[in-house]
Parts: sequence; C-alpha cells; structure tokens
Amino acid sequence: MPKKKLYNRYIELLITFVIIPVSYVLPYPVGVKLLIGGIGLLYIVYVLFKTQCSTVKYVKTIDWNVFWRETAIKFVVIAIVTTVFVFCTDRLALFKVVMQYPLKWVMFICIYSLFSVYPQELVYRTFFFRRYQTLFKTKYALIFSNALLFALAHLFFESVLVLVLTFIGGLLFAVTYLKTKSIVLVCIEHAIYGSWLFTVGMGQMLGFPV
Repeated sequence: MPKKKLYNRYIELLITFVIIPVSYVLPYPVGVKLLIGGIGLLYIVYVLFKTQCSTVKYVKTIDWNVFWRETAIKFVVIAIVTTVFVFCTDRLALFKVVMQYPLKWVMFICIYSLFSVYPQELVYRTFFFRRYQTLFKTKYALIFSNALLFALAHLFFESVLVLVLTFIGGLLFAVTYLKTKSIVLVCIEHAIYGSWLFTVGMGQMLGFPV
C-alpha cells in the first residue's frame, strides 16, 4: 500500500474509531451526536459497497456444529459468571425482566438483535477487518486493537464494568470473525451474549430499558 494511502487509512481509523466515540462523552446535543453517528455509518456502508464488499456474508463452508459447540461452551461460562455476579451485587435484579416483564423481554431482544447488533458488527468487524487488517503486523495486535476500540465505543456509559465487558466481548467477536469471515455468525454470537446480559439483570448499566 502506498505511503500516502496508508497514512490516510490511519487517519480514517483514528477519526472513526477514536475521536468520534470519545467525543460522545462530551456534553453536546444528543441530536448532533446522532447526526455524526448516522453520517459515519452511511460512510462505512458506502465504502463497503464501493469496494464490492457485501454487508452480509454467508460462508457456505461454515461448520455449524463447531460454531454452536464453541458458542455454547463460551455461553455457559458467561452465564455462570454473570449470574453469580448479579446474585452477589444486586440480587433483586436477577432475572427480574424476564420474570416480571416477559413481553418487554421478548420485544427488546428482537429489536436489540436486529437494530443494535448488526450495525455494530457491520462497523466493528466487517468494515474494520476488511479496511484495516493490513495495518497490523500480527493477528494478535489486530484482535486486541479491535476489542479495545469496540470497548471505547461504549465509553459514553461511563462505567468501568461496561468497558471490561465490551472489551471481553470484542475479543470473542473478533476471534469468531477472523476464523469464519462471517458477519452472520458473529451477529448470532453477539446477540446471544448481549441478550443474556439483559436477561440476567445487567441490562440497565448498558442502557437497556428495564
């Protein structure tokens, strides 16, 4: 890649994945933040289509048995750890939503999976890996950087716990995407873990309506 193009790519990454997310912590109008985010998303979609990259990639060689087995193992670990955490820190919140507001629980999971998970994975996995993978010397640096920037996107929640959770999630999603190159699989995995946090009683800290 020519030096000028490489430099521009670094600047683009800095603006898109660092400056804009960090700016959301600043106290300026929500409408302006939404406008900036919307423009950024449109730019990303434009770049993906311009470079003839499909926004949805279905890989025919996917080993679904392996995917579900690995996801199930990770989910069990996550479920145990988060259940114990909520039980110890806020027992009243444990499974409160699914028990008291089952309809809201179902509706939110559907809305979250369609309108939150997919845009996030489109930006932070499909776009990021196809656009910036060549900027990193090793896959470990690529995965770590992707997870770190994914966590940074949640900085506006102003919660250390949220940053830790999203960093761990970013690592898991980055590994899955790097292995499969499938946004379908990473969206499924993301939706499962995110919906579980809402289910177990950790949704409020992530802005989920309770």
